[in-house]
Amino acid sequence: MVYVQLFTAFFIANILGYGGGPASIPLIEKEVVGTYGWLTTQQFSEMLAIANTLPGPIATKMAGFIGYQEAGIVGASIAVFATVAPSVLLLVIFLRILYTYKDSPQVKRMTNLIRPVIAVLLGVMAFDFFSTSYESSGMWQTVGIIVVSFLLLEKRKWHPAVVISGALIYGAIFLS
Repeated sequence: MVYVQLFTAFFIANILGYGGGPASIPLIEKEVVGTYGWLTTQQFSEMLAIANTLPGPIATKMAGFIGYQEAGIVGASIAVFATVAPSVLLLVIFLRILYTYKDSPQVKRMTNLIRPVIAVLLGVMAFDFFSTSYESSGMWQTVGIIVVSFLLLEKRKWHPAVVISGALIYGAIFLS
């Protein structure tokens, strides 16, 4: 029965939580604390604080923690699956529709209009990251990290994960 409850709690919270993990947090709290009583409000807030410090989507981390706490590895698997299932279902449906109309002039036009918008959004985000790092780390530190990262990625063909890890280690040692 706990498996069905885990699936129901996280599926409902994530199908109604339009806007991603942060939007579904109050819905997850209602199910976990209010409906099933798996955690107290204090425990939920502590779990949320820990989940925010870890990398990755917050809803899946919370689902994995609560599912594991309530029903072990199987419970964690069910809770995480129920968290991502709404997105997977919608993605499959939308991709099927898009594939059906992929040759349509309207779809091609829409795709051509979306590309520059995404490029601008990525550019604005990169500028924000640069200006924030410039203010907090200083110009030479920022320029140095950019130049070394560029050289390692483009000239030496290092894997991005290695370059990012190196930048994090450098920042932890020299910029903290």
